[in-house]
Amino acid sequence: MKRNTDRFTGMEYLVFTLALLAVMILCVCAGSVSLPVGGTLTAIWNGIFGLPIPEGVPKAIILSVRLPRVLCVALSGAALSLCGAAMQGLLRNPLADGSTLGVTAGASLGAVIALAFGVAIPGLPYAGTMGMAMAFAFGSLLMILSLAYTLDKSFSTHSIILIGVIFSMFASALMSLVISFSGEKIKSITFWTMGSLSGSNYAYALILLAALILCGGALLSHARELNAFAVGEDNARHVGVNVKRVKLTILIVVSILIGVCVSIGGTISFVGLVTPHMARMLTGPNHKRLLPASLYLGAIFLLLSDLAARTILRPIELSIGVVTSLVGAVAFVIIFRRTRKGR
Repeated sequence: MKRNTDRFTGMEYLVFTLALLAVMILCVCAGSVSLPVGGTLTAIWNGIFGLPIPEGVPKAIILSVRLPRVLCVALSGAALSLCGAAMQGLLRNPLADGSTLGVTAGASLGAVIALAFGVAIPGLPYAGTMGMAMAFAFGSLLMILSLAYTLDKSFSTHSIILIGVIFSMFASALMSLVISFSGEKIKSITFWTMGSLSGSNYAYALILLAALILCGGALLSHARELNAFAVGEDNARHVGVNVKRVKLTILIVVSILIGVCVSIGGTISFVGLVTPHMARMLTGPNHKRLLPASLYLGAIFLLLSDLAARTILRPIELSIGVVTSLVGAVAFVIIFRRTRKGR
């Protein structure tokens, strides 16, 4: 990949798009029951255009189970990775991510409260859980950053991560307390907290797509400002960036995206930590190239993680959050070690 251009080129978009489509087709075909590629593509094509599907092709498995799940996984991975890249750029912190900063834990706490106590908005079946998740995500992020700044005026990486870890433990304790009073819902909520997109449908996919287009577009449009933040807030002010407005906008957008993803897929950790670093190796630190690459790689990473969760111990299905946490924990140690060496 060339690094001498400021933006993603058409060829790079084509390569990443083809790679993403290939992984999506693989994930639809593979599983507890392996499906032929030709029949799968025929079923998807005919299903989109309303054509009859040939006999012998498992229409229900492809169109009602696997395809909506693959779409939701890809959109969730893209959103979480984009959030991680934006937060790392905004905070100039290579370890910043919704899971390490406690935002994911806060969103999960809000969603668990909504699920356990039946918080809902009449006429909008998903709005109660999503609203609580987004509100708690944003509130958690503001609380963590405010507390970190109060305790450490230098706003160092270690202070932010430490406060985030402590808050995550606190939120987990509160979630356990709420779950203990959830009665018959305890099994479904417990599995949901581990991260799972097994119950995905096209309505969830549309919600994720709408959130990614609106919020993801807002993050991509702030690539220039994030480049300015990389040198420091004073430099950003000198080049005409409204620091307070941009920071608040990005924090709100990130909270919305994480809240939507958590309300649908549960707690899926470390996607926003791992994939931006992978993207940075390919494209460099320029956010005009880093953000689109993170979006694609996040979708691919979570798709492969979900495929591993479905196939490693088949017919038993692991939680996708287990797979991402195992990979992310190792990546966290490697990134932290490199950060220490760099200093």
